[in-house]
Amino acid sequence: MTTPAGTWRDVWAGGVVAAATVVGGVIATDSVGLRLRDPDHVAALYLGLVGLGVVLLVGIDVALRARSRAGGGWPSRAAMAAVRRERWTPGRCAAAGLALVGFYATYMAYRNLKAIVPLLRPGDNFDAQLADFDRGMFAGSDPAALLHTLLGTGAVTHILSAFYVAFIVFLPLTIGLALVFSTELRPALFYVTAQSINWVLGIGSYLLLPSLGPIYFDPGAFAHLPASEVARLQGVLMDQRVDFLADPLTGTPQSIAAFASLHISMSFTAAAAALLLGLGRRLRMALWVWLAITTVGTVYLGWHYFVDDVAGVFMGAAALALARAFTGLDLRAERARRRGPEPAPHEQPAWDAGARPAGASARSN
Repeated sequence: MTTPAGTWRDVWAGGVVAAATVVGGVIATDSVGLRLRDPDHVAALYLGLVGLGVVLLVGIDVALRARSRAGGGWPSRAAMAAVRRERWTPGRCAAAGLALVGFYATYMAYRNLKAIVPLLRPGDNFDAQLADFDRGMFAGSDPAALLHTLLGTGAVTHILSAFYVAFIVFLPLTIGLALVFSTELRPALFYVTAQSINWVLGIGSYLLLPSLGPIYFDPGAFAHLPASEVARLQGVLMDQRVDFLADPLTGTPQSIAAFASLHISMSFTAAAAALLLGLGRRLRMALWVWLAITTVGTVYLGWHYFVDDVAGVFMGAAALALARAFTGLDLRAERARRRGPEPAPHEQPAWDAGARPAGASARSN
């Protein structure tokens, strides 16, 4: 299996996004007397862990495809080696690896740029305006208070907290699954590029309307919620912000910013990409449910104003549009490919959720 020429255009698209963000990060941090750094080696740690996870997923991918070729029986070493040589060519491995490195290079630059927003715009804060806008959207009521009344403040707090914290697994998991299990690599690279662009758009939104979020602007409105992992995290982030602003040279780069919500932006990008690429119905439904729960959680727990989430949806849509322009992926052709005739068993394992037999009803997908 050779690597299509278009794949390298997609790799370059992600690389350009990463390079531009890193260069912007170097210039911006230098303007406030700092240097670009990997805060607590987080980006390197994530890259290492996710890279290891991708390697393990590659092994699963090879085993499943070899098993499919063997008619469902346990494949021989020779069969697995044949699948590995055919599917995981040096070109495909290099493209997937470069996409992963570019994504986390963009993330590292994003963390630095997010940290210095209060240094670039000292004293600027739009929490009051965002809170007023929220109340205007909900007929004078606070949307977080409405959710607390509607859902209660007991077990649901811990459920929403768990979903919010799980985002740290959700994002790299979707990227790893896309890079490994996509029959063709180009749609996966399109998705990774879109998520990288979200980091960049997020920085723009933070600079446009610097804000802290409801939990920090009006902590009393959330004081009645039970202690949770999210509450602990919110306290840690505020301590880091105070320390960083007191001494930006030695403090851990702060990471508080409300407008717009990247949790929503990136979750929407995942759900919308699954729809645009014609992935399986169950996967699409799961991603939309994830987005809905995350939206409720961001407001309920005080991370974001509702308008932050609305802006996040638009930002996610913009990331997809820009990724489409940068990579040149034909989304219509991609959906048609997935709706085409059923491939031979060794080409399309049962777990590859994109395609359905020719002539199957649209309802089946």
